[in-house]
Amino acid sequence: METIVSGMRPTGNLHLGNYFGALKNFIKLQEQHNCFFFIADYHSLTTHPNPKDLHRNVRTILAQYLACGLDPTKATIYIQSEVPETTELYMFLNMNAYLGELERVTSFKDKVRQSPDNVNAGLLTYPSLMAADILLHKATHVPVGKDQEQHLEMTRTFASRFNRMYEVDYFPEPKAYNFGAQLVKVPGLDGSGKMGKSEAEGNAIFLVDEESLIRKKIMRAKTDAGPKEPNEVKSQEIENIFALMRLVSADDTVTFFENKYNDCSIRYGDMKKQLAEDMVLFCSPIRSKILEIEKDDEYLRKIVNEGSEKARASAQKTIKEVREIIGFKPF
Repeated sequence: METIVSGMRPTGNLHLGNYFGALKNFIKLQEQHNCFFFIADYHSLTTHPNPKDLHRNVRTILAQYLACGLDPTKATIYIQSEVPETTELYMFLNMNAYLGELERVTSFKDKVRQSPDNVNAGLLTYPSLMAADILLHKATHVPVGKDQEQHLEMTRTFASRFNRMYEVDYFPEPKAYNFGAQLVKVPGLDGSGKMGKSEAEGNAIFLVDEESLIRKKIMRAKTDAGPKEPNEVKSQEIENIFALMRLVSADDTVTFFENKYNDCSIRYGDMKKQLAEDMVLFCSPIRSKILEIEKDDEYLRKIVNEGSEKARASAQKTIKEVREIIGFKPF
């Protein structure tokens, strides 16, 4: 059985892109594989979050992932900082990570350009911490986006280097788990190609948005002047509206508006009103579940404690064996 490891940074509410993107595939993975899903609160320290914000964001993301379908009886769900073995492996890997290779990481160079006054060691050694998260459970596969592929390649380098240095075949070299066609790209409401977290611009539909806010955002979604001739190629803005409708509306609804577009009789206001109602119907049960879980302190505490216990059992075994391989042995 494959072992899958994936982390989620606590950076705010989940939106529709998160749900239809990686999250729905995580739910499938937990049915077939040995999965470790964790909230990467150590990683967030590179931006120095306010302590109250950090705890609230961890709680928020945990509740939302549980509400969306991650199942603690099928996968190990834990908080990174609850497993101190992570930092020990991070330290061991840093001892074998070289300055030149860390400085060449694309995301690090981008951060240096964007925030030259906040070039901290955590940013530089981010790949080592990510590698520790993955290798701690001897993962065979890791779901990664395009922006994380270089980090995964460095994890493979660190695993190979450790094995070669200590003449063992201990760490597997994890492969990227490619969802392929299953990975749905959810467009934004601002006419861009992808839904993101630019909440101020109304680009994203968040799973906790109230019904009135969902309707308001969708009615403000960008459109064009309408088709001028039958079967005209759709603009990016209109294709985005149709793409969202395909995710949450009935097939006959989509067909109805496709026909209206193709014969030039479409009224975008009517289409957006229909999309808004379908979106409300889709999001409302998830929002109710999120709010229910967020209020249940005892349930959240239980999930965190049980997840940490399962994750630590795996982590402690790895650290014990790594220490022995390196030469740290009890007297």
